[in-house]
Amino acid sequence: MIKIKKNSDSQKKRTLNMITNPFKKTKKLKLGKDKIKKETKKNLELKGFELNSLEYEEALKLDKRNYFQYYFSLIKNNHPLIVSFIPFKDYNSLIIKMFLFFFSFSLDLTINAIFFNDETMHKIHEDKGSYDFLFQIPQILYSTLISRFINGLINKFALTQDSILSIKEEADKNKLDEKFQQKLFKIIKIKFTIFFILCFILLSTFWYYVTCFCGIYVNTQTHLIKDSLISLLTSFIMPFWQYLIPGLFRIPSLMVDKPTRKYLYKFS
Repeated sequence: MIKIKKNSDSQKKRTLNMITNPFKKTKKLKLGKDKIKKETKKNLELKGFELNSLEYEEALKLDKRNYFQYYFSLIKNNHPLIVSFIPFKDYNSLIIKMFLFFFSFSLDLTINAIFFNDETMHKIHEDKGSYDFLFQIPQILYSTLISRFINGLINKFALTQDSILSIKEEADKNKLDEKFQQKLFKIIKIKFTIFFILCFILLSTFWYYVTCFCGIYVNTQTHLIKDSLISLLTSFIMPFWQYLIPGLFRIPSLMVDKPTRKYLYKFS
């Protein structure tokens, strides 16, 4: 009789569990769905660099930042030092961004070496090897601008952010999957292939040219390194002044919806 009672008690517990478990599972499923919804919403929220590239009509609705928020967003997403070594959630590879930083220095070194002509050598000889900063300013500025232009072209192949952003703009999931599988993956693969081939050719050329230059013009090595470091520092300082300008046009253009403001926005 005692055994029967125990069995009946265990049966009651099983029955109770069978009744309560579906509710627990439903609650867990609901919590799981809520979590997925929150994560999806979080993933679909526009980041600073996405807001920066919006069309005018979309920016009017979504971009509510003030001048300083926009300015710091530009610095965060475009300053070479910050972008290369401070990780944040963008759609580019951090390793490739770090590689691009060192590539830009080797590019500065080579471009500066190319600008060392007979006049520069004669000036160094007249100054008995001393470094004349004022005389070197034009050379530093030219090499900085050329380096930034070439870096911009290389970045087009190295960085995948623009390609990834095109996925987020797709509203239809079927189109999104098709685009990712067929078109986007192929584009990214081609871009990376061109990027690595270009970098191999350019770095080999840089190494050969700088080695020959330093081997022949031994006394100008110090000047070359100084010029390259100043070019690099200039590229660090320039963004802080450069990105003060776009916000002066962008923020006023988003205050009122007028046709004329649209052109002001595009100009920014």
